[in-house]
Amino acid sequence: MMKLYDFLPSGNCYKVRLLLTQLGIPFERVEVNILQGKSRTPEFMPKNLNGRVPVLEVEPGKFLAESNAILFYLSHGTPFLPDDPWQRAKVLQWLFFEQYSHEPYIATSRYWISILGKAEEYQQALAQKRQPGYAALTVMDTHLQQHRFFVGDRYTIADIGLFAYTHVADEGGFDLSGFPAILSWLERVTLQPGHIPITPNK
Repeated sequence: MMKLYDFLPSGNCYKVRLLLTQLGIPFERVEVNILQGKSRTPEFMPKNLNGRVPVLEVEPGKFLAESNAILFYLSHGTPFLPDDPWQRAKVLQWLFFEQYSHEPYIATSRYWISILGKAEEYQQALAQKRQPGYAALTVMDTHLQQHRFFVGDRYTIADIGLFAYTHVADEGGFDLSGFPAILSWLERVTLQPGHIPITPNK
């Protein structure tokens, strides 16, 4: 059985839990509390020298880190990753966009505000995250005005990658009410078979 080293509130970890669940792959979840430094311990570091979660142990002693790399690995040969080389590259395009243009602003803001509870302490840094975060949401909304999903008008790991932090963007101070295409897409994603929330109370 695969083993997922996971921090429940993390959107990056949620991506992997969601895909594993939707693929019907059984896995053991191992909680790693990053707020207590548990991903930086001598026991954990050999699993990922970068000291971060998620980490997927695909078989004993064989570890894969980086959420979107894990999504790509798990989705190979499934409907969640197109066979067509162009569409597959488009999936990667959106996953790279998520990590470079989206996650650093929307996810980081959520982490400071809702997970650390330090909005006041990070007030200036949060203000600097606002414009690029909304710019990323604008890119997404513009695309979704013409498409039901991000690639090939079907649900893929590109949607999973972008859904993880977008659907909780309000927890980072981002207002999605001005992005109707995103809101419609979020609803479509939640209606996919096997969908699970990021935490039991979401």
